[in-house]
Amino acid sequence: MKPSILINNLKNFSPAQALVFYYAAAILIGALLLATPLAANGEALSFLDALFTATSAQCVTGLIVVDTGSRLSLFGQGVVLTLIQIGGLGITTFSVYLFIYLRVGISTRGRWIINETLMHTPINSWRELVRDIIAMTFIIELAGAVVLSFAFVPKLGFWPGIYSALFHSISAFCNAGFSLFSDSLIGFQNNGLVNITVITLIILGGIGFLVIRELLQLGFRRKSRNGNRNRLSLHTRIVLITSVGLIVYGAIMIAWLEADDALAGMSSTEGFWTALFQSVTARTAGFNSIDLGNFRVPTLFLMIFLMFVGASPGSAGGGVKTTSLALFLSIFYSRLKGSPHTSIFKRTIPDDAITKSLALVILAIILVGVALFGLLAVQTSDLAHEAHREFLSYLFETFSAFGTVGLSIGATAKLNSAGKVIIILLMFAGRVGLLTMAFAIAGRTRRFAPHYAEENIMIG
Repeated sequence: MKPSILINNLKNFSPAQALVFYYAAAILIGALLLATPLAANGEALSFLDALFTATSAQCVTGLIVVDTGSRLSLFGQGVVLTLIQIGGLGITTFSVYLFIYLRVGISTRGRWIINETLMHTPINSWRELVRDIIAMTFIIELAGAVVLSFAFVPKLGFWPGIYSALFHSISAFCNAGFSLFSDSLIGFQNNGLVNITVITLIILGGIGFLVIRELLQLGFRRKSRNGNRNRLSLHTRIVLITSVGLIVYGAIMIAWLEADDALAGMSSTEGFWTALFQSVTARTAGFNSIDLGNFRVPTLFLMIFLMFVGASPGSAGGGVKTTSLALFLSIFYSRLKGSPHTSIFKRTIPDDAITKSLALVILAIILVGVALFGLLAVQTSDLAHEAHREFLSYLFETFSAFGTVGLSIGATAKLNSAGKVIIILLMFAGRVGLLTMAFAIAGRTRRFAPHYAEENIMIG
C-alpha cells in the first residue's frame, strides 16, 4: 500500500478506530524490535513472546513470559521502558504535543481522543493541558528515581542503581509493574523508603493526570479571580474518596485475612507495609512484595475485585475505573430512596454518564467471562481433573490482564501459544478501553437512531 493511500485511509478513521490503530501500531513496532537478536541476552525471543512483552509494556500491564532483567538486553529493556512510557503517558498525548510543536494544530479527531482519554470538563487551553501532563509526568518520575536511588545504589552500585531506580520509577508511575528483579520487589519488603516511594508513584499514576493538575492548581491558587474559593470538581472528589476507601479497605482486609497465614511471623511494621503495598499495587500496578501464591483464596478474590475496579479515568491504569464503582453505589442508593435521578455530593449525574458506566461494567464482565472460558479451554485438557486451584489461577490471570495489573499466581508461565494470544487481546482491550473498542468496531455513532413503539417486559 502506498503511503498516500495509507494516510487517506487514516483520515477516514473514526476517532475510536484511530486510537485503536495508534496503540496497535506501537505494539507491532515494539514486538518487531524485541524479536531482534539485539534485544535479547542469548537466543532471540520468538515473535509471539516479543508480541506478548510489547503488548504488556504498551498496555502497562506487567505480565511477562520472559524475565525482563536477565532475558532482555539493555536495548530490549530500553524498548520495554519506551513502550511503558508511551503507554502510560498516552500515545494521544505524544501525538497532540507533536502537532503543537510542529504548529500543525489539533484536529477534531485529536480533540475527541484527548477528551475521551483525559477530560471530564472543558478546558481553555489544549496546549497548556498537554504540556502540563508531559512536564508533570517527567518531574514525578525523576523525583521518584532520585529517591529510589538511595535504596538501589548501595545495593547494586552507582550506575546499575541509578538505572534501576529510573526504570522502576517510570514503571511504578505508569502502573506497569515491570521490574528488573526476578522476584519483583520482594527483596525490598522491609525497606520503608522503597515501599513509600513506589506506593506514592502508583497512587499518583492511578488517580489521573487531571486530578493531579487540579490538586496542584488548588494548592497554588486557593482563590479564583473573582475572589471565591476554588473547590475541587465532582470528578476529583469522587476519585480521591473512592481511591482512599479502596486502599484502606484492601489493606485492612489483607492484614486481617492473612494475619495467621502469609503475614504470620512478620513484625507489625513489616505486615503493615506488605498489606498496604498489595492493596495499592492490586489497583493495576503489578508489583508485589510477597509471593502471592501464599495468599488464601478469600484474599485472592479480594484482589480480583480490586483489579476489576482498577484505577481512575485519564490515568495510567486500567480496570472499569473508580468512578464506575462510585456511580454503581450511587445508583443503588438513589433507587433505594425512590429517586429517579443519581446524585453525588448534591450534584445530579447526567443519564449519558450513567449509561456509559453501566455499559462499561457489563461489557467488562462479558469480556472477562469469554476470555476465561477460552483460557480454560486451551490451557486445561481435562477440566474434571484439573490441578489444585487451577481455575482460580486462570481467573486471577484473566482479571489481571483485563485490569492491566500484571499480578499472577503462576498461570503466566504455563500459557501456551493460544493462551498467550487470549491474554494479549485481553490486555489490549483493557488498555484501549471497552467502549472505545466497541465504537471502533461498530463504526460511527448514528445521531438519529430510529425510536420504535414501546412495549414492556418482565424483569426479575
